[in-house]
Order: sequence, then structure tokens, then C-alpha cells
Amino acid sequence: MYRSTLFRQLSKYFVQNKGHTSLGHNPFLNEFTTLHRQISVSAFFYKKRKTPEEKAVENTGRRIIRYSPKAGSGVVGIWNNMTVQEVANVLNKDIDHVFKALKFADKDSGTEYTKDTIIHNQQIIKEIVKISGRRFKFIAKPTDEIEEEENKDAVPAPPAKPEDLRPRPPVVCVMGHVDHGKTTLLDALRNTSVVDTEFGGITQHIGAFEVKLPSGERVTFLDTPGHAAFTAMRSRGAHATDLVVLVVAADDGVMEQTLESIRMARDANVPLLVAINKIDKPGVNIERTLRALAQHGVICEEMGGEVQAIPVSALKRLHLDKLVEALIVQAQLMELKSDPGGSVEGVVLESQVDPQTGKQATVLVQRGTLRRGSIIVAGMGWAKVRSLSSAEGRAVEAAGPSAPVAVLGWRDLPAAGDHVLQVPSEKRANEVMRWRHNQRMKEKQEADLEVIKEKQMSHLQQYKQHLAQKRLMGRFKLRRQGPREKMIQEDDHPTLSVVVRGDVDGSVEAILDILETYDEHDRVRLDIVHFGVGQLTPNDLEIAQAFNAVIYAFNVDCPPTIAVEAKNNNIAIKRHNVIYKLVDDVKRELSDRIPVRQEEEIVGEANVLQQFTVSEGRRRVPVAGARCTRGVLQRNALYRVVRNGEVVYEGKLASMKHLKDEVTTIKRDMECGLRLDNPDFEVQPGDTIVCYKMVDVADTTTWDPGF
Repeated sequence: MYRSTLFRQLSKYFVQNKGHTSLGHNPFLNEFTTLHRQISVSAFFYKKRKTPEEKAVENTGRRIIRYSPKAGSGVVGIWNNMTVQEVANVLNKDIDHVFKALKFADKDSGTEYTKDTIIHNQQIIKEIVKISGRRFKFIAKPTDEIEEEENKDAVPAPPAKPEDLRPRPPVVCVMGHVDHGKTTLLDALRNTSVVDTEFGGITQHIGAFEVKLPSGERVTFLDTPGHAAFTAMRSRGAHATDLVVLVVAADDGVMEQTLESIRMARDANVPLLVAINKIDKPGVNIERTLRALAQHGVICEEMGGEVQAIPVSALKRLHLDKLVEALIVQAQLMELKSDPGGSVEGVVLESQVDPQTGKQATVLVQRGTLRRGSIIVAGMGWAKVRSLSSAEGRAVEAAGPSAPVAVLGWRDLPAAGDHVLQVPSEKRANEVMRWRHNQRMKEKQEADLEVIKEKQMSHLQQYKQHLAQKRLMGRFKLRRQGPREKMIQEDDHPTLSVVVRGDVDGSVEAILDILETYDEHDRVRLDIVHFGVGQLTPNDLEIAQAFNAVIYAFNVDCPPTIAVEAKNNNIAIKRHNVIYKLVDDVKRELSDRIPVRQEEEIVGEANVLQQFTVSEGRRRVPVAGARCTRGVLQRNALYRVVRNGEVVYEGKLASMKHLKDEVTTIKRDMECGLRLDNPDFEVQPGDTIVCYKMVDVADTTTWDPGF
């Protein structure tokens, strides 16, 4: 509007003064032109700005886009006399970034900075913050006190008062070497025949049961495996018991697992009682067994020591009453007591997944009384007790101190050896599980951090070496050595991947402990990609198919649908019920994956009698006249010429003739003419020609699991 009015007035003025031909004679125009060049007129200059209330009304119902602030544009707090590490922490940068910034912020001082160097100049700290793209504000130096995380784990109750303690049955652990009669002895004490149901005639689980003796006393027995593979089970039994009965066969004497059992009993600081079994066999020498025990620090009463030794025969049930009497006397001397009314404490002896009842664990109660409905935590699992049953399968309402019971109702399966504690509610149990899970994750992160730091240091050393090499090259460009590496490297190293499934947690633990002793990863890598307790599941097949793994099922069933699916997908499922047979199978699989190596096999030898030449077309070629002295000579084999103990030629034959006929073999004591593949090589009388061939030789693994 203003612009149109202004130009209308100017046009009128030009009409009135059209006689002037030059603008320079019109002072108004000159003045107006000067002003017009300095003034900018816009129709939107006087546009009214909307108030926030008007904008809010106008934007009602519309989607408002809010832009996040730029990364790194926040305000950081700084203070006087900061160290280089503190500057890096407030900037959330690594220490190398601060060192680079110091090269620009402090050019003239020449100070050698480390991460602990104190920066006294406040201006340098400001410049570092500005170079890092941040703003700053001055704050007081934070305190170094770190708030400790509250421990939310379940803990055992304080010791009970003496007036609350009541006598409890003793817990006796039967230990010894494999096949020395431990399970047979327990069968004789409780009138059962468990030994007839064991695979391979050896115990492979830890058994816990309560026995009522003829005298009316109750004793809890723990039967531990004697095989070398079950060291962890024996250790758990030794630490959960009050008394150890060491079974030694009179015919075998002291063996390897016998010595291991003695060491475990000493580590657990529990008294020892020796049962010398199999005295019914002819020709046994009890004195020799006692002397062997004395050599290893177990001095029996017959040898002037304090350890009781009772000769028994579990098979013939001889002198069992004396063994029971010695157990009762030893238990009375120990004055075993516990509080049956406090919070439940115990230990998980074994855990498994039963196809009918689900997750269950055998718990040895050490304090308090475990009842149905109790809420307990153990390791990474917790349970609201749904049912309790004894070793015979009989349902019980409660279990007091020293009682072993099978507990049903686990949300997550605990591991064998976990400590059992009672908590007041499910909410508290979930809180304990979250805290333990977080603690386990922290431990894993710390372990991973150590590995990451090692890799970073290795990479940094390689980078510094490469950088120093580039600087030595000067202006010349350093070429890449070798071809460019692929982003995804193909691993062609022979590997055996296994999936382990076991009936109980202790068996799986024993198998994993054995496999961890494998030490030939440079020949064939052994990878355990998955393991678990219970029968095979579709998830096991998916993992095995992804990793091309072999599934080992130890004492567990394979559902028919799983077996059919595994057969259709060419997945190997190997079922075993004896642990050493499973280990032998793993060794065979490892041996099958070892690459074959080529080895020389001597076929025959010949002595050179003389060299003569024959015509072949227009050429004359040398021929060795020789006699076969050992084995046979074959036309298609490889040959080596040995002269004065040194190899002077290796290669193939161009021709082999007997008399004038071309032949394929020369037998012993036959003469022949041998023309080597290289016509320029000449033999000499007395040379030895060795005929050999390369054969593939399959190696076997030398891994020794210890049994």
C-alpha cells in the first residue's frame, strides 16, 4: 500500500517537470534517489506476531514436532584443579580425546600430561570444554563417596539359642573307590537292592535316604559315586555330612578314589570311619589294607591310631551290627543338635526334570522344618513347596533337620550344591532372584571387560607399530600388505559341537567337567553349544541343526516325535547310560574329525648296477639298469635316488622295462631298466633307488580325561 502511493506521487512529479532532460538538474530527485537507496520497504514488516495463547489455540489438534537438542551440546560442570581423568569423565570422553584437546588448549607450557596430572590453569579447562563442543558451569568438586548398593540377598538366620536346640539324626556319607561295595553295603543296611538297577554296575547319582536301625536310631545316608568322573558329587557329599564312612575293598586295597575321599573328608573337617569290605573273598589281607591306609595318614586303632576300622561283608551281611554300633557311638560323641523351629536352611543334593512331575530337587534339611507351602530360594531358583516325598516315594507333610526330601514346585531349577534358605513371601523371593541375577550379570560384565581391555591393548600395539611404520615412510604411501580381508571370515578349522542333556544336574555337571579337560583344540575344536537337564526338546534340535552339533542324551528319554524330526534333519542323537561310554563316544567323534595326514610307505628298493643310454626318437636318454633287492617296484609309485646317504633325486618314472617289455611291477631279485622322469639326471653305479608311495593315515586323539 505504501509503495503504490509513493510511486503514484513520483509519476505526477515527472509529468509536471518533463521539460528537464537531466536528472542532475533536479535537486529533489537527487535527494530522493539517495534516500531511496538506503530505505527498504516491505509489506510484511509490520506483521503482528501471535501470542503464545493464540498459537496454542491455532495448533489445537495438530501434531507438534519437537526437535531434540544437538548431541554434545549440554552443559558440564567443572571445578578448579581438575585432573585429566576427571575432565574426561565429565565430558564423557575417553582419555585420548582430552590429550588431543590439550595439544590445542595448552600449546606453550610444554607440560607432559598423564591421566593423573592436575590442571591448575582454569582457562585450559575451559578451552578443553569448548573444543569438545560443550558449555560449562562452575560447581563444587563432587565428593568421592560412592553409595553402596543395598544387599537384598537372602541370608541365613543367626545361630539358634542353646535352649532351642534339639538332638537330630546323624548324616553319614559313604565314600570310596568305584566297585568297592558302597551301594551293596547300603542295600544290606536298609534291606533293598538298588545295586541291581544301576547301569554298568556303578553308581552315577548321589543318593540320600533315611534308615531306621534295629536299635531304633535314625541315620541319613548319602551314597556318592566312586567313579573318577563324579568328583564334584563326592565333594558335595563330604561337605553336607557329619560323618564319613570310607569303604575299602580288602582285595583291592587303597585306590585312587580312596585317597581322594580321604582328602575331601579332611577338607570338610569331618570324622572318618573305615569299613573294610569283601572280607568273605578268599585270600584277602586285612593287615595289608590297614598298613596302606596308615601310609596315607589314616591310622586305625589296630595300628595304634584313633580311627575305627570294621571288617564287614556287605554281600554276606557279616559284622554289619558292629558297623552300626560304631556309627551310633560316634554320633553320640558328636552331640548333634539343631533348631527345628527356626527358618529352613539346607542344601540341594540333586536336581532333575521329571517328565511326569516336572522340576524337582532333593534337599537335605539342615535347620528348621520344611513344610508344604513354604517358600524357599536356592541359587537362581525358588519354589513354593507343592509336595514333599521321601526317598521311597512316600508323601510327607514335613521334613525336619537331617531329613532328605524331594521337593516339587520349583519355578526355576536350582543347581546341585546350592544353599537353601526360607523367605517369608513370593515377593521377597522374586526380589532375591532379581538381585542375584543382577549380581551374576555384573560379574559377567567384569569378566567381559577384562577380555575387551586385552583386545584393545593388542589392537593399540598393532596400531602404534603401523603408525610408526607410516611415519618412517615419510610422504610415501604405505601399501596394504596382502589382499583385503573379508568382513566375515570363514572358519574351516575342524570342530565338534555337542549338545548335552542329562537326567540330573549332577550328571550334567560331571560330563561338562570332563569335557572341559579337553586340551587339543589346535587339532579339533570341541564346543559345548548347549546343555540342560531333562528329556530332549525341539529347542535342542534347533540348536544342533544351527551348529551342526551332536546331541548326547545321558539317561534321558527321546520322545518319538523328536526322534523322527532328528532323523529327517540328519541330526545325530546318541543315548548313553554309562558315563565312560559317553566319553569314549566323544573321543571317537573327535578322532573322526582329525584331518588325515600323509605318510610314506616304502614299497621296495633297488640297487643301480650301471647306467646305459637308449634311443628314443632322435634323442638318447639315460636308463638305470637295476636289480630289485627288497619288496616290489611299481610303475606308478614315487621314486627317490639315494647316493652316499643323501637324497639326490625325487620324482616319478617315465618308463619301467623288463628285458624289452614295458611292465607295471618288478618283483624281488629281478633286473629291470628304469628311466626317470627327468632326462637330465644321471645315476651312478651303487646308487639306491627307493620306491615309495604316500598313504593317508587317520590319527586318533590323545586326550586323556583321567579314567
